Formats: sequence, structure tokens, C-alpha cells
Amino acid sequence: MIQSAVEMWPESVDWHDTTLATPALNLALDEVLLHQVEAFPSRAIGRTWEPTETFVVVGRSNRVETEVNVAECQSQKIPIFRRSSGGGAVVVGPGCLAYALALPLTDPIRAAGVSVVTRRVMETIAAELQSCIPEVMVCGTSDLVWKDRKFSGNSQRWLRQAFLHHGTILYDFDLPQIGKLLKPPSRQPDYRSQRSHADFVANVAVSRERLLGCLISAWHGRHVELETQFLEQARSLAGSRYERAEWNLER
Repeated sequence: MIQSAVEMWPESVDWHDTTLATPALNLALDEVLLHQVEAFPSRAIGRTWEPTETFVVVGRSNRVETEVNVAECQSQKIPIFRRSSGGGAVVVGPGCLAYALALPLTDPIRAAGVSVVTRRVMETIAAELQSCIPEVMVCGTSDLVWKDRKFSGNSQRWLRQAFLHHGTILYDFDLPQIGKLLKPPSRQPDYRSQRSHADFVANVAVSRERLLGCLISAWHGRHVELETQFLEQARSLAGSRYERAEWNLER
């Protein structure tokens, strides 16, 4: 039986509520935090941020043409980026709270397997959200659902000593943009039942401040300042990867 979150990971998580200036920098910073915990696996780092502009993010192995309405993105001048983790394509922007957890990957956690660990992470978050989103459920591989509508999608990347779990929570997002900018996903969970984006995705009527509080409480977060080295590493990584078309588009 898998351990509780408190037993599995450090008792507290260093937490940054930090939004950087560009989508590329924000995606790069998530990866920087993962590599920081990989180098120092006694640490655990959490982060929240909220985009100031709308953009599309595809999973590491996605084919852009399969998942994204590229013509509509071009028409609206919506940029397309690729993250370092798996999963499907998402649209993010104002009204979408993004979060990341860079956590140590110990032998017991690795032995439990990706699906079990993912479920445990999602259940930890869902339990804390119960106070403001009654009857929230974990569905599919890593979705949070309320009244049969998805409001949070998540993905992971595992290294040798650390893993990254990151996702989004929709609370005041321009939902019609999802159906305009994304095609029906090539891989769908059974509970979706082939529903369109419009019939499947929803906002939750909860403030950003309360969602932030729930995430921090779930992981016993303590607010800390973003270290200068993290920002410098994010700038370097953004320049070498996340700002480059050959990373974002050529798959």
C-alpha cells in the first residue's frame, strides 16, 4: 500500500508564487525546478503562476498538426509551445492557475509506479479542494473533475531522483478558445465519452486566492523568494529550447 503524501515526501515544500514575463520563461522555470530537486533530492519545490497572455502548450511527444488548430492559432496570433512532460495539448491564459511540483523520487515511490504515484498526487490535491469544490473527483489518468466536467489537467516527467508534476486549474478562463484552438484530442479518457471541448471542460467558481491556498496547504508549502540562479537558468533554458521553433513545432 502506498504511503501517505506526508510519509512519501518532505514535510514541507518551498513554494514560489511567481509568474515570469513570457510563456517560454515560465515553461523553462518548471523544468529548472525539476533539475534542482534532481541535483538536491532532499528538497521539494512547488510553484504557482498565471499566464498574462493566451497560448497553446503541447505535450512532449505530441504532433502539433494532430492536436492543434494551427490555422486558427496563426489567425489569432496565438503562439504554440511544447513542455518537457507528457500528456496532451492545452490552452492556457488569464483565468488559468498553473502549478508545478518538483518532488524527490525515492525508491519506494519509483517502485509504486507512475500510475499509482500520479493518482496519489491528484488525491492529495483533491482532498484539499473539497472545502471549496465539493465532490471533486479524480478521473482519467490525471484530471480533476466536478459535475462530470474537467477543470484541471496534469502531466509528469520522471528523472532518476526527482519528478515533475504540473498542471492547470481553470477558474475564470475563456473556455470557447479551447474548442477554437485545439482539435479533438487523439487520446481521450473513457469518461469523456467523445464529448466536445465545450461539453467537457469547465471553470470552477473559486477565487485564485482560495485555489492558491488549497494547493499550498495540500503540500505544506512555505513561501520563499525565487532564487536568482533559478531565474538565470530559466533564461538560458528558454533561449536554448522553449523559444526555438525546432523544439516547439517540429515533431
